[in-house]
Amino acid sequence: MASIGYSMLCEQRSPTDLVRDAISAEQAGFDFLTISDHYHPWVEAQGHSPNAWVTLGAVARATDRVELMTMVTAPTIRYHPAIVAQQAATMALLAGGRFTLGLGAGEQLNEHVVGRGFPPVTIRHEQLSEAVEIIQELLAGGYLTYQGEHYNVSDAKLFDRPETPIPVGIAVSGPESCRLAGEMADLAIATEPKASLVRDFAEAGGAGKPVYGQLAVCWGPDEAKCRALAREQFAWSLLGWKVMAELPNTRNFEAATRFMHEVDVAELIPCGVELEPIVEAARRYVDAGFTHLALVQIGPDQEEFCELFSERLGPELRVLSNGNA
Repeated sequence: MASIGYSMLCEQRSPTDLVRDAISAEQAGFDFLTISDHYHPWVEAQGHSPNAWVTLGAVARATDRVELMTMVTAPTIRYHPAIVAQQAATMALLAGGRFTLGLGAGEQLNEHVVGRGFPPVTIRHEQLSEAVEIIQELLAGGYLTYQGEHYNVSDAKLFDRPETPIPVGIAVSGPESCRLAGEMADLAIATEPKASLVRDFAEAGGAGKPVYGQLAVCWGPDEAKCRALAREQFAWSLLGWKVMAELPNTRNFEAATRFMHEVDVAELIPCGVELEPIVEAARRYVDAGFTHLALVQIGPDQEEFCELFSERLGPELRVLSNGNA
């Protein structure tokens, strides 16, 4: 594994907390920071959802070293791709070239809020393909006029953009998204340690390119409290993307997870004070071929988790990644 990152989860933290968390993560030695781009939290208990781009701009000026990344932005419904291109170019300048643009097809939870509906996945992939093409052409410079099946752009140009190209990643969850990422992206992003995703991405043109994963954990001194917290705030992650992409609001997610048990969540999410379950969960990503892994700490104890990473967890994960290099 080349790099270990820290995920700023907008659904569970205020914008000021997220900036403080980012500073702590950089000081703790994380290699990169990711930020979720949602309009709503997954469930009411998470309680937050500030604007990711505004927050990331503040993080860019509050940090000096770590790479920054959206994980992920959907440039298709809530945003027009021309606006995403402008946001990405601005972010890259504010961050001094430390920015990667992670893109995906989105979830109804966040995209339906602007009243444009939420099309089936086949249409969403068509939209994403057009959006990526528009974004990449605008980032390349010059004026762009574009007429597509889903988007139009008229005489658009980015007057502030970085000289160095911005890496573009695409989230993958199956063969079609892997094909799209392999053909159009500089890297792939996934939240499950599936070797098939890495393989399909490579076969579609992504061979040798980075693959980013994300691992949720709930570390703390009281395992029972950690398991309860993970159940309360992250039971939705057991639903799988085919369900998660389609539910429209927090009440639906709460209903869908009503009968899930703590033990089910704890089988997926390492909970408690021991580091071995976290290391073993990370090993699955390494074994599947992922090159980068971002850690999500569930709950409020972000500063403590960063201290843990600096003193104990980080060295153990780096030995793991070096051993598998």
